[in-house]
Amino acid sequence: MALIFLILIIMTLPYLYHYIWPDQIDHRLEKVALNQLMTTDKSVRSVRNATYEHKNYRKNATFNRPLFFFDPNTATEKEWMRLGLSQKQSAGVLKYIAKGGRFRKKEDLKRMYTIDAHVYEQLAPYVHIATEDKLKSARKMVFSSPEVKKTEAAVVELNGADSSALDGVRGIGPAFAQRILRYRERLGGFYQKEQLMEVFGLDSVKYLELKGQLSVDLLGLKKIAINRAEFDDLKNHPYLKYKQVNALIQYRKQHGNYNSVADLNKVAILDPQTINRLAPYLIF
Repeated sequence: MALIFLILIIMTLPYLYHYIWPDQIDHRLEKVALNQLMTTDKSVRSVRNATYEHKNYRKNATFNRPLFFFDPNTATEKEWMRLGLSQKQSAGVLKYIAKGGRFRKKEDLKRMYTIDAHVYEQLAPYVHIATEDKLKSARKMVFSSPEVKKTEAAVVELNGADSSALDGVRGIGPAFAQRILRYRERLGGFYQKEQLMEVFGLDSVKYLELKGQLSVDLLGLKKIAINRAEFDDLKNHPYLKYKQVNALIQYRKQHGNYNSVADLNKVAILDPQTINRLAPYLIF
């Protein structure tokens, strides 16, 4: 009996110890746990610091050199590279300018896929765009770059030129050459050089740059026999809308042939401006 009592006392001693001294803990276990927490915290902070440094590097790597004032319409490849763009990115901007593109305000830089929002924010304070009266000389500076330089070409006749001939004109790239050819086909030829300003993207400033390199031969015009023309012959002409084409044909059927340009004024839906623009293409 005494032996059983002694065994019970021995078995309950650990529980009595923790009940009487509840604040006593194993300091070795506490130290191990603390070290584990400190190691985890250091790892987290290390990862965070590395991430921050990487982002900070990416943010500032491009602009680790002093910036300077520049005109995006005249900047050379070397200048773009000094501003932080790669050679490929710089060539992309110069190609855009060679095809007739122009930056009229600093916000236009955002349209370039090579210039993201962060690059734009860095460059914007340094953009200085020349006034329109300096554009001609500015273009010459751009085309002096080996990547976009055009050879001096003879005067090109608009109504007989192919895409290669138009591409040889300083200020006209492959894209503009194709637009001009497509518009010429719809018109039936150009009767004056000013009609180039009707081509999408070719404004008055661009026209002033080009006009001295171009000529127009009226013999190249394709005339429309207005008294025999049907809807399909007229529907694609840029000076006429579908309703106007239909009105022209219906009036002729109801009242007889047109004898002169003046007779077109009898078609109510045709305004004088449209008649004057259309007149060089008509034969009666």
